[in-house]
Amino acid sequence: MKKGSLNKLGFALMRFFSFFGSMAFVITCSFLLFLRSMNLEREILETNAKLTFLNILILTFLFCSIDAIRRKITVERPVQNIIKGLDEITKGDFTVRISAVKGITDENGFNIIVDQINKMAAELGGVETLRTDFIANVSHELKTPLAAINNYGTLLQSPGMSESERIEYAKAITENSRRLANLITNILKLNKLENQQIYHQSEPYNLSEQLCECLLGFEMIWEQKNLELDADIDEDIIITADSELLSLVWNNLFSNAIKFTNNGGRIFVGLKKETDYVIVTVSDTGCGMSAETGKHIFEKFYQGDTSHASKGNGLGLALVKRVVDITDGEISVQSELGKGSTFTVKLRCNQNEKV
Repeated sequence: MKKGSLNKLGFALMRFFSFFGSMAFVITCSFLLFLRSMNLEREILETNAKLTFLNILILTFLFCSIDAIRRKITVERPVQNIIKGLDEITKGDFTVRISAVKGITDENGFNIIVDQINKMAAELGGVETLRTDFIANVSHELKTPLAAINNYGTLLQSPGMSESERIEYAKAITENSRRLANLITNILKLNKLENQQIYHQSEPYNLSEQLCECLLGFEMIWEQKNLELDADIDEDIIITADSELLSLVWNNLFSNAIKFTNNGGRIFVGLKKETDYVIVTVSDTGCGMSAETGKHIFEKFYQGDTSHASKGNGLGLALVKRVVDITDGEISVQSELGKGSTFTVKLRCNQNEKV
């Protein structure tokens, strides 16, 4: 006999003797109290005692049967249903949803467990979809620069190549190598941020100086593109935040503004203080984006305009959004195709103060 069958038999016997002992005790006590005031012959008492014992056995069997049916319907079936659903989830099918347990009342412990399992399955399904999309997107983004490096490397091996062609192909390899390095760096940063492996350390610092320093880091690029830069930055704006994390925000926003603005365009950077908050604005007169793209612009690898896909890997703004969320800030974007974009970041001056 299998171990499971032995366990069930042992459990059934234990329930039977529990019922029998309880009923025998109650009925015996009741009869002793009743018969104490009566003067009956010994033979009659012995005969009735045997009949009573037999009745107790029959009633015990009846109640055990009723209890077994009750347990089958109200306990074992729901448990088996839950176990079956969990087995499917364990196998990787996150579309499984366990049906609610129907009983005398809808309010029972099983339905609470079922609701929580269904929520867990939905969350796991969402995570699995994100993981699959992430792997697919990473694979695609890695293949593009690697293919370019491979192609230009092959061309460099061609005999009779002119000096200008050699320089051009070498430059293409360098640019794609840099793009590949930036992609891997952003993936690692985003992974650490999402897994809370980077803990922000807030301390007072001058946000006005930080914005100016970040802008100067792009001076050579905006001069090459002959861009007009307008800045309206209030002086000596002090905030309490993680300066290193926020530098990722400004560098990505400035980089995107310059990257997507055509030669001779205009970029605006503003910083204002409003009561307990500071508002940073980054505007450009670049290609802009549609309203639909604006809804997804902070998602990983999202590139609404495929004509500009070569200019980025879709991770920069995902990093920006994650950092702003970590620092209890807000970020929004307003844009129109062909007329540029405006990103607005709202940060609390002192993160230790909850307003």
